[in-house]
Amino acid sequence: MKKLIYIIVAVLVIGAIAFTLTNNKKEMAETAAIAEQTSDAIPVVLTEAKTSDIDKSFTAQGTFLPVQDLTLLSETQGQVLKLYKQNGDNVRAGELLAQVENQTLRAEVMRAEASYTKAKRDLERFTNLSEGDAITKRQLEDARLAFNNADANLIVAKKKLADTSIKSPITGKINEKYIEVGSYLSNATKLFNIVNVSKLKLNVKVAEGQVLLVQEGEKVKVKAEAATSDTFEGTVKAIAAKADNSLNYDVEIEVQNPSGEMLKAGMYGTAFFEVADQRQALLIARDAIVGSLQNPQVYVVKDQKAILQDVTVGAVAGDKVEVTGGLQAGQQVVQSGQINLKNGTKVTVL
Repeated sequence: MKKLIYIIVAVLVIGAIAFTLTNNKKEMAETAAIAEQTSDAIPVVLTEAKTSDIDKSFTAQGTFLPVQDLTLLSETQGQVLKLYKQNGDNVRAGELLAQVENQTLRAEVMRAEASYTKAKRDLERFTNLSEGDAITKRQLEDARLAFNNADANLIVAKKKLADTSIKSPITGKINEKYIEVGSYLSNATKLFNIVNVSKLKLNVKVAEGQVLLVQEGEKVKVKAEAATSDTFEGTVKAIAAKADNSLNYDVEIEVQNPSGEMLKAGMYGTAFFEVADQRQALLIARDAIVGSLQNPQVYVVKDQKAILQDVTVGAVAGDKVEVTGGLQAGQQVVQSGQINLKNGTKVTVL
């Protein structure tokens, strides 16, 4: 009898557990269905691409480059005996950077000097003898030729010896050192990368509709993205005579680096070209841009779906950005909520 009771109790417990698990599974399925319905459409805020008047003033972005960037190559052979400069050191034009062993070359210079001295004396003696017709013209010419050869050999020997004392051809800073004491050099071995950042070049791209507004020698304001609170003065040094495949023109702006070299080569910069006139432009909110102004994209809403689209941008006017390609007036663009979107995501407009 007790055994039967135990069996009935066990069956009831198992049934209760099974019933609970079934209910839980049903509730989880219902919760998942609700979540799926909720996440089916992402709420977003839209803005419209509109045509409006803006100043003809415009901005252009680019990268700061050193006014001089030189990779120094070896013009001699031999082992490096001394290094006088390391990475980050400032150097002046003509300053000694490294010394290569040169005993053999010193001996060659001494030999060339001796040959030069002898050839010079022979030429002087033969010249005196020729005045008294004591030698033939052929002998005098041979003496003159020997002297010229000795002079050339001495120049070459001195040049080879001088090349063992490696000097900086420009004023700047050692950006990278490729050799160490004990390194063996051959011709064209890389030695140092030297950059001059006392001035910097900001190379920017200007659209065809704006390039005629830029003049060589014009003063422009320049800002570095890494130094947002500082503005620098630049001078337009060169304007490309030919556009690239995107119909943009290269414009080179020279910027004086302030004391302390606040600007660094490789920084991203913006140039501001001020023009006292207005024009019409297609504008969208700056917040609508996905990513950076270097590779701009926007989400355009079509059939309640967010479609990621490449655009090209021009001037930045406050909280608005000019769109020069990829959009048309009246198109609806996502301004807020892009962080939750992927290409083709369903959206609902707030």
